[in-house]
Amino acid sequence: MKKAFRVSEIEARDTYKLLSGLIVPRPIGWIGTMRSDGVKNLAPYSFFNMIADEPPLVMFAAGKRNGQLKDSAAYAIESGEFSVNIVSAEVVEAMNATSRSFPPDVDEFEECGLTAWFGTETGAPMVAEAPANLECKVYSTVDFEGDESPVVIFGEVVAIHVREDVLDGTRVDHAALDAIGRLAGAGYATTRDGFDLLRP
Repeated sequence: MKKAFRVSEIEARDTYKLLSGLIVPRPIGWIGTMRSDGVKNLAPYSFFNMIADEPPLVMFAAGKRNGQLKDSAAYAIESGEFSVNIVSAEVVEAMNATSRSFPPDVDEFEECGLTAWFGTETGAPMVAEAPANLECKVYSTVDFEGDESPVVIFGEVVAIHVREDVLDGTRVDHAALDAIGRLAGAGYATTRDGFDLLRP
């Protein structure tokens, strides 16, 4: 037997708890951006995914605070670019440190002891310690109405950087990547217990 929840009849926080507990594990988009005056920003988003390969598109959704965009979204829209940094077990503690709410003038890279580096196609800062990085140019945005509603930013991937020990040609060794996924609450999951299924 299943219990039904009418979304119109429950609190928004309960809807969030149900959805974030059911839609798991979610990949983490560790988003790097830079303000026009050079201040670098870094924050993790679990409302993130790849949505297409031709063109190669990813997306992340950032909620608002009292109608104001979060820094990641604001700087991505302002600059037209952002980076996605893949979160492995090796950097998960640093990722968690960047999830705090920092004042706008704080450089999260410096504050959390991470090395910023830049690729070939954009000016968005990337995490050198991450096993892989994506350079992205903003493709489009969808801004949902409401003071707490999200803005969804779609990015076209224009360059992919992968640590050599994670690669087998153009295939990714998932054991070596050791990516981390998001569960509900304070929960996270590893990608170490995978298995194969052949399509019929």
